[in-house]
Amino acid sequence: MNKKNLIGVIVAASIFAGSFWLSGGIALYWNAAALAIVLSGLAVAVLLSYPVEQLREAFRVVQDTYSSRLATHEEIVETLLDLSVRSKMDGMLSLEKAGEKTTISFLRHALMLLVDNFEEDEIKDCLKTEMSFFNMRRGESERVFQSMARFAPAFGVAGSVIGLIGLLMGIDNPAMILKHIPVAFISTLYGVIFSNMIFAPMAETVRCRTRNELINQKMILDGVIAIKNEQNPYKLERKLAAFLVVDDREEKAEALRNITRKYIKMRREEKKSKDKILHEVPLVKAKAS
Repeated sequence: MNKKNLIGVIVAASIFAGSFWLSGGIALYWNAAALAIVLSGLAVAVLLSYPVEQLREAFRVVQDTYSSRLATHEEIVETLLDLSVRSKMDGMLSLEKAGEKTTISFLRHALMLLVDNFEEDEIKDCLKTEMSFFNMRRGESERVFQSMARFAPAFGVAGSVIGLIGLLMGIDNPAMILKHIPVAFISTLYGVIFSNMIFAPMAETVRCRTRNELINQKMILDGVIAIKNEQNPYKLERKLAAFLVVDDREEKAEALRNITRKYIKMRREEKKSKDKILHEVPLVKAKAS
C-alpha cells in the first residue's frame, strides 16, 4: 500500500470511528457475545470450505500485496528497453547478469530461458504456463476472501436471531431484554463491517494486484520474444507503448533514446581506453629496448 492510500485509510477510519463516538460513545457498540458469534461462525464456515494451507497462503498473499511494492508498467517498459539495447551492444549472454540482479522472478525466469537459447515457441510455452498457474493460484486466494465477505453478514444475522430468541425467552424480565437487545443489533453491525470494510477490500486488492502483475508478465513475455528475434529497440518501444496510457508514451520514447546514448557512450569510453592501452604498449617496449 502506498503512502497516499495509507493516509487516506487512517483519516477515513478515524472519521468512521468518530461517528460511533458522536452517536453515544464507542463503548456502546462493543459486545463480546456478538463478536464471538460472528467470528466463530465465520471460522467454522471458512474451515469447512478451504484447507488450512490454502487459508495460510491467502493471508500471505494479502500481506505481501499490502507490504510490498509492485513494479509499475512504466518501469517494466524501461527495463525491457534497457535489456534490448544491452543485448544489441553486448550480446545475449550479457543478459545473464541482469537476470541475477532483478527482483522480479518472472523476468529472471524469462531471461534464463533467453540466455539458455530456448526456441521462441518454447519460451512462449514456458512463460504462458507460468502465467496461467499464477493467475489460477491468485484466483483461489481471492475466492477465500470473497467467501469470507459473503459469510460474515449471514452470521451477523444469526447473531440477531440468537439475540431475539433470548429477548423473547425473557420477555417478562427487563434485565434479560436489556441483555439481549445489544446482541441482536450489534452482531448485524459486526457482520456488515467485517464483510464490507475488511474481507471484500482484501479480495479486491488481490484481484487488482493480480491483474497488474499479469500485465507486467505479458509485457515481459513480448519484450523477451522481441529480444530473442533481435527486434530493433525502437520497434520494441512502439510495441510496449501500447501497454501505457497515452501521456506516458512519448516519455518512454525519450527514455529509450537516453538508454541508447548511455550504452553508446559506454562503448566509446571502452574503445578509448583500449586504444590508449594499445598505444602505450609499443612505447613501453621501445623504452625497454
